[in-house]
Amino acid sequence: MTRGDGMPVGAVYGFAQMLIKLLAETDADHIAVIFDASRRTFRNDMFPGYKASRPEPPDELIPQFALVREATRAFNVACIEAVGYEADDVIATYTRLAREAGAKVTIVSSDKDLMQLVGDGVTMFDAMKNRTIGVDEVRERFGVGPDKVIDVQALAGDSIDNVPGVPGIGVKTAAQLIGEYGDLETLLERAMEIRQPKRRQSLIEHADNARLSKELVKLCCEVPPPEPLSAFAVKRPDPKALRDFLEAQSFRSIANRIESQQIVLGRGAAEPAPPGPGTGPGQGPGLPGPGWGPAGELPLERRDYGLVQDEVTLARWIRQAEAAGTVAIGTETATPYASRCALVGISLSLEPGRACYVPLGHVGAPGEAPPAQLDRDAALALLKPLLEDPAVLKVGQNVKHDMQVLARCGVELSPIDDTMLLSYVLEGGLHGHGMDELAELHLGTTPVKFAAVAGTGRSQVSFDKVSVTRACDYSAENADITLKLHRQLKPRLVTERLVSVYETLERPLIGVLAAMEARGIMVDAQELRRLSGEFGNRLEALEAEIHGLAGGPFNIGSPKQLGDVLFERMKVQTGRRGKSGAFATGADILETIAVEAEDPQARTLAGRVLDWRQLSKLKTTYADALIQQIGPDTGRVHTCYQQAVASTGRLSSSDPNLQNIPVRTEEGRKIRRAFIAEPGSVLLSADYSQIELRLLAHVAGIEALKQAFREGIDIHAMTASQVFGVPIERMDPLTRRKAKAINFGIIYGISPFGLARQLGIPRGEAAAYIDAYFARYPGIRDYMAATKKVAREGGYVTTLFGRRCHVRGITDRNVSVRSFAERAAINAPIQGGAADIIKRAMIRIPNALVRAGLKAQMLLQVHDELVFEVPEAEVEATRALVADEMTSVARLTVPLVVDTGTGLTWDAAH
Repeated sequence: MTRGDGMPVGAVYGFAQMLIKLLAETDADHIAVIFDASRRTFRNDMFPGYKASRPEPPDELIPQFALVREATRAFNVACIEAVGYEADDVIATYTRLAREAGAKVTIVSSDKDLMQLVGDGVTMFDAMKNRTIGVDEVRERFGVGPDKVIDVQALAGDSIDNVPGVPGIGVKTAAQLIGEYGDLETLLERAMEIRQPKRRQSLIEHADNARLSKELVKLCCEVPPPEPLSAFAVKRPDPKALRDFLEAQSFRSIANRIESQQIVLGRGAAEPAPPGPGTGPGQGPGLPGPGWGPAGELPLERRDYGLVQDEVTLARWIRQAEAAGTVAIGTETATPYASRCALVGISLSLEPGRACYVPLGHVGAPGEAPPAQLDRDAALALLKPLLEDPAVLKVGQNVKHDMQVLARCGVELSPIDDTMLLSYVLEGGLHGHGMDELAELHLGTTPVKFAAVAGTGRSQVSFDKVSVTRACDYSAENADITLKLHRQLKPRLVTERLVSVYETLERPLIGVLAAMEARGIMVDAQELRRLSGEFGNRLEALEAEIHGLAGGPFNIGSPKQLGDVLFERMKVQTGRRGKSGAFATGADILETIAVEAEDPQARTLAGRVLDWRQLSKLKTTYADALIQQIGPDTGRVHTCYQQAVASTGRLSSSDPNLQNIPVRTEEGRKIRRAFIAEPGSVLLSADYSQIELRLLAHVAGIEALKQAFREGIDIHAMTASQVFGVPIERMDPLTRRKAKAINFGIIYGISPFGLARQLGIPRGEAAAYIDAYFARYPGIRDYMAATKKVAREGGYVTTLFGRRCHVRGITDRNVSVRSFAERAAINAPIQGGAADIIKRAMIRIPNALVRAGLKAQMLLQVHDELVFEVPEAEVEATRALVADEMTSVARLTVPLVVDTGTGLTWDAAH
């Protein structure tokens, strides 16, 4: 379509038609059209390649951009853009402001990037398909809820916007990973746990790209608003101005249709929306009208949030909390690290919709005077009796953090409940257990985001610089939501028969973990520096050797350059290209080349690159990073344990992750040698021996295995003897290794392909080994079939102690998704049972040590191992007590065995 002067106007025509339809059908009372101001935004400063591959728009479209803006103004609709930001960021900002004002928001778009905004009071409307996009539609598109969309996008990337993501991971895989690990950061920290070598290596190699990608796809909700929300109030267009514009574009048919059909544009300006559901995308009330008062609150739910800035008001809240008997609490700190953060404020909620915030350490924004607030010590003196009162239950969301923060202030928070752990016990494996997700799932509300009060990226400020009024909006709401969640979730423990799991495993463990984290473990910084230098020298030598094998220098850390060396220069035949066109060079590919490549030089090069990667990770993740994580006040490293991550109940460790230090490599053992005991003490390691195999023998009822464990027979040698027909007395190490790989692999549902790669043997031979194993132990196959059946019927499996491990995808029509879920179902009762057993031991041991008058401290939990710091004079007494407690926490048909060791370093003890 062109005007009489040859100007193309087809896009303007389509836009005008759509705008007319929306204005005629919606009952929204505030409307705006948001535009991109330019192609360059703050994201280009973060990543110069952002959207760099996008082609220029067609020549006939470029002159219409200005006309589309002119059309918007002709219809008397707010026309908004912000230099340096994308339209999506502006939409995100106004969405936040509108929701804070109590409005419901409809985003007219089908753009997937905007789906992260969908939630309570926020929907999208695809005008092309006349389709509303809510939470369910977002889950259908991404496999996760809106609050996890950016995590999925960070992994999957976006070739259109040139967002790098992680090679080899698409949306489905990303959703599966985020569903399993909870969020992107946890996934990246625990990437070493990924069973698929290629996926594991890709996540490790491209972790920084994933983090960058998350920043690129995350919308900014803090754009300085070009106009106030009031500027969006619906206004009828000026009839003459609109007709003049339409005729100037030769849109006479549109002008005539508006007049002849008496189409009302912007009816919200002259009359209220009709009662009942709306007829278009703006369903429900929009922004507050004149009669709603300055706060703009929707009168649907009580929200009585107050600031407490004097002792009289605080005393009144304390009296009411004591009378209520249950109070939800939250602490706000300047930094997220509980071991060294300063308390900034406390929030309390006594009943749904009623909460307060007590600012204690706000310093004000730069150039501003500190706000009115209570003296921290005086306020804590008033609060301490309440927070320690055994008759008042204190409820928190991740209450361990609150316990640690208050402990540093001399307050022992007790008794406690944790809504995060209530959710985890009830629905572990189904979804994440953060407040935002739980609020959306159970309460249908989207809480104020931390970024909304503290900013994001470079503009983010520490919480002590947030205004007390905004801090109140955020923190008081969190306490309110926590109380509401507690009232919904706690009663379900009884009806779903999970009281024991929560009350005997998860809740008592909170204080144990808090004490372990606060204690920390000493590290030898000088030894770490020495190791960093040693690893650096070895990396240089490996790099020189690899370059020599490759025939010239290249960036070993670049998968693309490595792929070119292996598959172009060295002509290795097994190369395959990914979506980007680059050759895949994950760990599984390199492992295969190192064993099977015809060219011995290529085999050697692949092996050396694997060595280089492992050593590089150890240097950066541990030798270098641990030095920076030593507490300045303690001289110790303080890891953080997460209880509500793994669906099986296993604990995970972060900041730093001490569970991923290799124990079977010399380099990993060197890292462990840097963990030391304080003078006058030694480290004691207590490790369950083959606990998962023992549980397998117990739950599957394999009499031959049970008998072997009872008699103390080498289980791997026995399996090798029975499967391969080799007498135990003539057992060679290689045959035993094969049996060991099968024994442990069976627990994880290992496939012939996985076993073949692990042992470096043909797939057919590996399949024969597995068949022989099942022929010898048919009860294991029966157990697997029964477990999969239970999972399919109920959606979960249970451990010996009643923990439910939900298994998503167990009935999925996609074979790969279903197979993965089946393997998880087989493993969950075993791994989960082992997790429950060591948790029971962790809960019992501290009190047992106190009763025995022993001064040992439990420092670390790493899978099946506990590490203690023990005075030298108490080693044998502590060793005996710990072993006794660990072996007596469960009664199985096979004995539990604990191996112990002591030494001045963790490695020596292990």
